[in-house]
Amino acid sequence: MELPTRPDRTDLDPVLRERSPRRVVVAGDDADLAAVVRRLLRTERLDIEVGYVPAGPTPATQAWGLPHGAAAVGPAVSGPAVPVPLVRDDSGGVLVGRAEIADVIGECWCDEHLVLRGRARRLVVVPTPAGIAVRAGHGRRPPDGQLRALPPKIPAGRGSALGRAVQIGGEPMTVVNDGIAHPRPVPRWTWFRHTTDLLLVRPESR
Repeated sequence: MELPTRPDRTDLDPVLRERSPRRVVVAGDDADLAAVVRRLLRTERLDIEVGYVPAGPTPATQAWGLPHGAAAVGPAVSGPAVPVPLVRDDSGGVLVGRAEIADVIGECWCDEHLVLRGRARRLVVVPTPAGIAVRAGHGRRPPDGQLRALPPKIPAGRGSALGRAVQIGGEPMTVVNDGIAHPRPVPRWTWFRHTTDLLLVRPESR
């Protein structure tokens, strides 16, 4: 059954209710995948396995080591699914591939580790099998998960970390999750690992 891009509750809820699928396969981009995962979370259907078939490489395929294009069809339909960290945010959304905040001024912590105080050209957050990785810096490259924490009393600096939660606060900022900008600037934002994992189809699980 085909659904529109960025499916919402009116698109997904009847399918989940009437068909009770064991697995759903998302053919689209990271924002489409996030929309489906968000609805599974909100309807308490995280027992449903999720396969992903993007046309090309995306931050989510990079984060989870997933194939794309024609190579993704077979695994998404019949490959095994494994639990992976499900990253939520405090606005009710989820993060499946990459979040960015450009020209940020504030303070960011990953668990007990300080990763930003002051100004950074970009803050990048990605989910990983080991948790949530964050990096504050100049370029667009994703964080590598290495701990480069700042001394707590440092007046300004940029670092990186890996943990269960990332919190940023400061001057109003525009958060972009999986390519979709939050509709209004916010003074603070939190990403955190949900208590239940996502059942994602991954070739590494074979």
